[in-house]
Amino acid sequence: MDTKIIFEDKDLLLLNKPSGMVVNRANTTKEPTVQDWLEEYLKLKDEGIGGRAGIVHRLDKGTSGIMIVAKTTKAFEDIQRQFKERSVEKSYQCLVHGKIEIKKGQIKAPVGRLPWNRERFGVLPGGRSAETNYEVINYYKKDKDIFSLVNVFPKTGRTHQIRIHMKYLGYPLVADEFYAGRKTSRKDITWCPRLFLHAKNISFVHPRTNKKLTFQADLPNDLGKVLQKLTLLTD
Repeated sequence: MDTKIIFEDKDLLLLNKPSGMVVNRANTTKEPTVQDWLEEYLKLKDEGIGGRAGIVHRLDKGTSGIMIVAKTTKAFEDIQRQFKERSVEKSYQCLVHGKIEIKKGQIKAPVGRLPWNRERFGVLPGGRSAETNYEVINYYKKDKDIFSLVNVFPKTGRTHQIRIHMKYLGYPLVADEFYAGRKTSRKDITWCPRLFLHAKNISFVHPRTNKKLTFQADLPNDLGKVLQKLTLLTD
């Protein structure tokens, strides 16, 4: 799988992660990870900064898009602080089932690991606070089904947050095998090869220059082709 470099200087690497690639190495992961790729690219002799080759934040395996990697300890700590203070601005693009009538909105619902299925997360009363803003871009139709293409702006970074919050609203992501339901995701996969979720934009302050930087990774070809299979609705 091809990891692309969007930007690099002596402090940072901005990567465009392909879908299907796991970020951090684990005992259960057999295929090459972003961490493996970084160790080779940066010629690291150990696990590098933070014990994970400078990876500051993660994307789900099925999610494509922008990731920040720190090349120095100072940069690592500074970017981590910005994430903690929620000053890093991120936007994702996703395709969801259903027509979201309210075109702009905010979801505030706590997210936690499900006690009955430790691999999955959901909206739970005792979960960690989570906040997501969204804006509908377009509506599409396929046969009798309506879909919404949405820009999503997570203010917090909980595991599976976007997927959980959109499902909570009643609009699960296309080809989401965890949260869209088995029958729905199996049907989706016949025309959408993977989870329709892409980390498109990120803005943060450069740890050395203190200048605000914004980077973009356009929707990848596989997801662009999915939209071409659908009929655009005027409203």
